[in-house]
Amino acid sequence: METICIVCPIGCRLHILKDANSSKGYIVKGNQCKRGEEYGILEMTNPTRVITSTIKINNAQLCRLPVKTNRAIPKDMNFKCMKLINSLEVDAPVRIGQIIVKDILGTGVDLIASRSMD
Repeated sequence: METICIVCPIGCRLHILKDANSSKGYIVKGNQCKRGEEYGILEMTNPTRVITSTIKINNAQLCRLPVKTNRAIPKDMNFKCMKLINSLEVDAPVRIGQIIVKDILGTGVDLIASRSMD
């Protein structure tokens, strides 16, 4: 499999091959750092993503509040997560880091505010 690493700005072109002789089950080539190897193996075994978005905020100077998950969620849950996020609405004030949704969709990951708004 070929993919582009998204861990850092370099964007290495990874070649990921299944290898029964490897302790991790895969060999990753094309990475310029250890994080690229880890990313490549995770993409094959358990792909995850951090979700960044906005939600509606009432009584604030702006009408949208930036939010993100505090850790990565399974990639196959992205659309379910976005459906929930798109339905959310909060009232100001909100502080950066404030939990908007705890344990989103039972993932153990929280949705938090990425900005403070009065």
